[in-house]
Amino acid sequence: MAQPPSKPDDLAARSGPWPARSAIPSVRHTGAVAADRFDILTWRDTYEQSAALRDLAAEFTARHASAADLLTDAFLAAYQARPHLRASAAMAPSRLLNHHIITALLDSAEFTELRRTTAGDPYAAAMAVLSQASTLRRILEQTRQAQEPAEHADKTLQETERTAAAVGDALEQAAEETDEDGTVPNAAAESVHRAIEAARRADAAAQQAARTATRSLTALVPGIRAAAQSAAARAASAARKEAALMRTWGVGPGQLQRMPFDHRKHLAERLAGSRLSQWADLIGRFRQMASGERARKVQSSTGELVGVTLGDDLSRVVPSELANLGLPELRAVFAARYAAAELMLYDTQGDQTTGRGAIIACVDTSHSMYEEGPNGITREAWAKACALALLDQARHAHRDFVGILFSAADKLQVFRFPADEPPDITRVLEFAETFLGGGTSYQRPLSAAAEVLQQEFNDTARSRGDIVMITDDDCGVTEQWMRHWKATKHQLGFRVFGVAVGAPRVAEADSVLDALCDNLRSIEDLTDIHTAADLFRLV
Repeated sequence: MAQPPSKPDDLAARSGPWPARSAIPSVRHTGAVAADRFDILTWRDTYEQSAALRDLAAEFTARHASAADLLTDAFLAAYQARPHLRASAAMAPSRLLNHHIITALLDSAEFTELRRTTAGDPYAAAMAVLSQASTLRRILEQTRQAQEPAEHADKTLQETERTAAAVGDALEQAAEETDEDGTVPNAAAESVHRAIEAARRADAAAQQAARTATRSLTALVPGIRAAAQSAAARAASAARKEAALMRTWGVGPGQLQRMPFDHRKHLAERLAGSRLSQWADLIGRFRQMASGERARKVQSSTGELVGVTLGDDLSRVVPSELANLGLPELRAVFAARYAAAELMLYDTQGDQTTGRGAIIACVDTSHSMYEEGPNGITREAWAKACALALLDQARHAHRDFVGILFSAADKLQVFRFPADEPPDITRVLEFAETFLGGGTSYQRPLSAAAEVLQQEFNDTARSRGDIVMITDDDCGVTEQWMRHWKATKHQLGFRVFGVAVGAPRVAEADSVLDALCDNLRSIEDLTDIHTAADLFRLV
């Protein structure tokens, strides 16, 4: 019988290659997208917040054990600023399908466009995953048979690891039984040889299984790529629509980032699923138009000379008053008249200076405001879009905004948006969605608006507020109320703008609205937002 090797290490060396020196990587990743612990924490936190993601993961895992990792990869690919895809050779065979899917996504122009919205935004990335769920589900179903060799390859790799560990155990046992002269007993040597041979066979089987799995999945790559591109395109479209809807309603990226996941999801569903979604285009057009008008906003205008009045505006002092400054003995008289606002000034008729007090939009929500105009745009939609643009106007001018919804005398709802606080989107939507119904009363909303301005004057001494009355109906007011209204208006110096929506008769010269307003316009075409353009230059 041949003499056994004198050293235990020679047992492995003389047995040829074994799994410890195999070409199969010792570390096989289950995630196709490399991620640090912060990315993983973001995914786990988002996963915990989203019941939809958890339900999807449970469904996918029931189809394929590896499908939960696919959702993680899809999220990371959308969320990371620069996703890094691991080499396919470093992947566990059962995750090669995930690798192919994520590769197809990252290679598509549609997914690149999607990432402009989702990168750095956990919520948007999660919604992108959910948007692609139907396509991912279909891919998993169509590749079920092809995935079986990959699952088998995983098992053969596990066997390779087991037999490699057995080789290590056999070598340790042989080392323990080695004599002082380095002789290894025959039984121990045979155990080492058998372990190495088993490991070699397992290694060969694993490599063959990996090749079979790779060939099986490679044949499906073209179909996976096409499906992934289609899914990315749909997800990108959904992300664009949601982002545009948020911008339309004045919700900025910073506000969205601070919003809890469920709150943001509920908000998106509310905006997309109610009648508010039908107004999005109109509201967006109004806000863009108002923004453009602000750039041309009239701060002051001399207007047309109509006479002489008293005041303290030195830019309109008549020459005879200025002449007093040239006489030393009359300078004190000039100063006294200036302090008392009794200088003689040119009186002009034209655009006034913009207000400083609150902007108040009184919006008619009587039954007739439901009436539809061109393209299905209702009078209510037009009025609410105009009011929301006025809210923007107030924010840019650092003025308070108050929305007053009215109909009959017993129906009124007031929404306050202080200048020093960002408008709460939930409150904005409540203002937009509320519809009171019933008849129309002018006195109740205008009195409420005057009370708001009176309180503002008492608290801050600010005057020159602006009231915008948006209605489609003409109704009477009492003589006593009218006298009180004029006195209050003179005291507080506010202006009243009228907008007759879809009802030209309301803006006629003998109408009650005309008597109440300093500036009145009639909107007949509900699709023409520019008919209200000058309103945003004056308010």
